[in-house]
Amino acid sequence: MKKILVIQQKMIGDVLLSSILCNTLKKAYPEARIDYLVHENTIPVLENNPNIDQIIRFTEEHKNSKKAFFKLGKKLRAEKYDLLIDAYSKLESWLLSSMSGAKKKISYKKIGRNFIYDINVPYANSPKTNLGLAIERRLSLLEPLKIESFYEPIPKLFLTEEEIQTAQNTFSDFGVDSSKKTVMMSIIGSEEKKTYPLSYMAELVNFIGENYNVNILFNYFPKQIEQAKKIYNLCSEKTKSKIFFDLLGQDLRSFIGIMHQCDAIIGNDGGAINMAKALNKPSFIVFSPWIEKKMWATFEDGINHCSVHLNDFEPQLFIHKTEKILKKESESLYQSFNPKLILPQLIEFSTTHFC
Repeated sequence: MKKILVIQQKMIGDVLLSSILCNTLKKAYPEARIDYLVHENTIPVLENNPNIDQIIRFTEEHKNSKKAFFKLGKKLRAEKYDLLIDAYSKLESWLLSSMSGAKKKISYKKIGRNFIYDINVPYANSPKTNLGLAIERRLSLLEPLKIESFYEPIPKLFLTEEEIQTAQNTFSDFGVDSSKKTVMMSIIGSEEKKTYPLSYMAELVNFIGENYNVNILFNYFPKQIEQAKKIYNLCSEKTKSKIFFDLLGQDLRSFIGIMHQCDAIIGNDGGAINMAKALNKPSFIVFSPWIEKKMWATFEDGINHCSVHLNDFEPQLFIHKTEKILKKESESLYQSFNPKLILPQLIEFSTTHFC
């Protein structure tokens, strides 16, 4: 193996999780060049990764221009890859895989697309370990290579000393008490259907603030500031005094640096949770009703990594309902996910990590 291409076009969490393929391949084939094709907005989670030799940017131009797209395909073909692993397996990656001319191509088994790849790996339907289905499925793409002894199943983020120092300085500038534990609250999801109701989230934040001697940071995008303010305003004065509302990263790398300084993360599932786990931070996730917990509850052990899903408490609400239906009903299902259901497990997690 001289040249290997891994493809994962999607969101930050997906790209970070699929980086385990690059980490494993570099360990198994240390002399090989490992290239990783991803959406350009996800690149910050890959910076400084020594296992990736070249990041290939998939841009909006590639998405919107047939000319740019086929130019990218031609570029991939010129590289003459020995191995291509398509972890995305959607139309864009099918076309790029086909155009690449790689000697061996591996992806997931999908009806009508199997002819593109030399090896088509069946989707696993349920996890066998606490790695979670999202990771196990990615590792299954490596099974044909017989390199199990080299598996690196845990995603990693690589910060520079300068980035760590900058985050420490930021905490100091904001007057964060370093003698206390700091918890990041992922208060708003990437979309409304992945966001625990704001009033309910305020109850969780308030519970932490009222009962534990911690610093509290909010994770939200600048465009979500009004939603963040609603949650903040619903908190008690005691809790507000512990919240550093404006302590935000200026970009994704600075957020990673800030997360590195935290002791745990609590809140909505999403990229922030995956980044926290890659930094080996304990996590407590509140899953959206339409998201499959078995897919994204990675490293679940009931101590350092815990999660709750409405299906855990009200399984009758999910009988005979497809993901499409659940997504459509997500707002009403979320309303059934009262914080009182969550608090017993949150108390156990918080007592373990904040006392």
